[in-house]
Amino acid sequence: MSWWVARDCASAPRQSVVGTARVVRGGLARLALGAALALTGVAAVAGPMANVVPEPLSVSAPAQAEPVSIRDGATIVAADPQAAKVARYLADLTLRTRGLRLAVAAAPPAAGPAIVLTRASRLSGEAYELEVGDGRAAISAGTDAGLFYGAGTLWQLMTPDGRRGPVTLPPVHIADQPRFAWRGLMLDSARHFQPPAEIEKILDAMALHKLNVLHWRLTDDQGWRLQIRKYPRLTEVGAWRTPPEGSPDGTGRYGGFYTQDEVRRIVAYAAARHITVVPEIEMPGHATSALLAYPQFGAGAAAQGKWGVSPYVYSADDRAVGFLEDVLTEVMALFPGRYVHVGGDEVQHERWNASPAAQARLRALGGQDAAALQVDLTHRIADFLQAHGRRLVGWDEILQGGSLPGEAVVMSWHGVDGATAAAAAGHDAVLAPAPMMYFDNWQAADPAGPPGRGFLVTLHDVYGFEPAPASLSADAARHILGLQGALWTEHIRTSAELEAMAFPRAAAVAEDAWSAPERKDWNSFVARLPAQAARYAALGVGASPAVLSVRIAAAPAAGGATVTLARQAGPGEVRYTADGSEPTGASPRYDAPFAVALPSQVRAALFLDGVRAGPVAARRIDAAATRRRASQDLTLCNPGLALNLEGPADAAGPHAYLTNPQDACWIYPAADLTGVEALTATFARLPFNFSLDAGHNTVTLHPPRQPAGELEVREDGCQTDPVAVAAVPPGAPGQRGAVRLALPPRAGLHDLCFSFTAQAIDPMLALDVVQLEPAR
Repeated sequence: MSWWVARDCASAPRQSVVGTARVVRGGLARLALGAALALTGVAAVAGPMANVVPEPLSVSAPAQAEPVSIRDGATIVAADPQAAKVARYLADLTLRTRGLRLAVAAAPPAAGPAIVLTRASRLSGEAYELEVGDGRAAISAGTDAGLFYGAGTLWQLMTPDGRRGPVTLPPVHIADQPRFAWRGLMLDSARHFQPPAEIEKILDAMALHKLNVLHWRLTDDQGWRLQIRKYPRLTEVGAWRTPPEGSPDGTGRYGGFYTQDEVRRIVAYAAARHITVVPEIEMPGHATSALLAYPQFGAGAAAQGKWGVSPYVYSADDRAVGFLEDVLTEVMALFPGRYVHVGGDEVQHERWNASPAAQARLRALGGQDAAALQVDLTHRIADFLQAHGRRLVGWDEILQGGSLPGEAVVMSWHGVDGATAAAAAGHDAVLAPAPMMYFDNWQAADPAGPPGRGFLVTLHDVYGFEPAPASLSADAARHILGLQGALWTEHIRTSAELEAMAFPRAAAVAEDAWSAPERKDWNSFVARLPAQAARYAALGVGASPAVLSVRIAAAPAAGGATVTLARQAGPGEVRYTADGSEPTGASPRYDAPFAVALPSQVRAALFLDGVRAGPVAARRIDAAATRRRASQDLTLCNPGLALNLEGPADAAGPHAYLTNPQDACWIYPAADLTGVEALTATFARLPFNFSLDAGHNTVTLHPPRQPAGELEVREDGCQTDPVAVAAVPPGAPGQRGAVRLALPPRAGLHDLCFSFTAQAIDPMLALDVVQLEPAR
């Protein structure tokens, strides 16, 4: 998918859809949310009867039942081999996270509590029931998947906090089944490669959220990650790229690929957790890596290092189609699931316009423009897959041309319109709309947060998404298979970054896709997050702490500073101290900005029902801090392509810079210039590593006076004459720099506009930190 995305994806009103007809089997403050809470001693928060994510369909308290204590040596009873697999999975999970060793047996013990897995023919698909009380915990289901999900729910009941050792379960009856059949995550391994162990870790976390589809993007312009034995150059050449100078990927070749044996192990690992892996092999566009290896199947290709959209496409002739069928033959041998994703997005048709063979094919089809060639290719590949018992999945561009194979599934990323159009026409659809379900967008404007796109998509945004647009009729709504979040990795390089972007937003996707609309409640969800955080910590999953965190900001004020505390939407209250002590439930409650003397050490945290639910934020407030702003605290003059890009590290380690590659311009709103005589601005030179989409290819260059360019500062508008200009010292991509500018005397609040001048777009200058300096 392009790094340029639509910004107008709004959630639709809710409408209930029963999705039972189609069942898919199957350094910086980047601390894990769970680790942050565990290290700071956050206790469990009193909340729902069943502290479970996603929220079950029905939860009730059995009358007169007794609690059940699960201790070391308790038995899991499984009467058949498949149930025994689930029992061993639950036992292993309990040992890892609770430290309890549970036995697995075919018959109940003579005495003592037991966990019992039983078959119930009345329950179909992924449905299960869980009864806790009177000496046992009983899971009933008609299928292996149902037993597995029931075991996952029981494990969550056994892990309501970060503690280890015995646990007492209150009596509860849960009857549960999913709303949608397709509940997924997309993982982009083409832009940045993840080792198999990290993919298995993601699969483990998915399973515990009852997510059941891993959409695995294995090819793109920047990398071909899947071994194809008939075409070895796909990985010998296409799996590697040379990053530009100054790239966080370093110098030399970057890449990697998965052998077929590794893929089989990953697919089997997923299947054991009832997750179907849907491979994506991009066609006819996003083909640069393949065409570098085998140029005879396209119109040539250049180096594949840049992010964005490449113009290179496969040829429209039989030879190229034969190559794609050969590749898909090996793909189908590796991935037994019914669905194969073939991309189809962002195809640049210009190469076909210049190809005699493509034009000949177009004339034979009777088409009027090259877009008809993509329709033809989609049909040919869909027929090939259908002949092998598979179904084609494609991004919503496959709707263009008005002709879609009957079995094709549309994955909608341009908002929800593609899904609604497909469903209304009788085609199955999956929702993955940008920006709401694009998890490379940041979830908090945090200078210490992971890099990614600079469009804010909070956990609350994801939780509020409704997968069944109200505009659909009941018949059309049945074609909505489900939804998924998308982990695009142009700017997500590491496993730590990947997990922080995925979790806990994947938990919100799980509740969107599994829970009945009437059962969803944002406040309840947030109340369940501290327990979920402890589970993440126990499993080593590095979730983002954003939703339970507090941000501390300060501005100068007479005699000291004014402190503002901010948090994301949700229940609870913020408590704080200004003397460096740890905040407690008895500390002052934050209701409005407050004054502090300088210097002060402010600490703050979120509390739910009087219990701390999030990590403690701490900031030393002195005179300099009140007049310091990082790029993430500033406003982009042009937010159209906001990116939080990783660049050269500072003294604290890895560092991200909020910028727009199309326009190097930032605004420091309402800067108090009273008594300020100068400012210092630090910046970085980042490689301009982008192929801009057609229609979004305008880059604003401000003409320089000096060869290396200048930093210009304007007041109260970006079109006025500069009030200060400083030459930028020369440097290479990947280097940091600083400039100091004298400012004219001013009083009061003024917007400051910062822009860099440059002769060329590469490298681009990215503002880092602005420090206003008072008169000495």
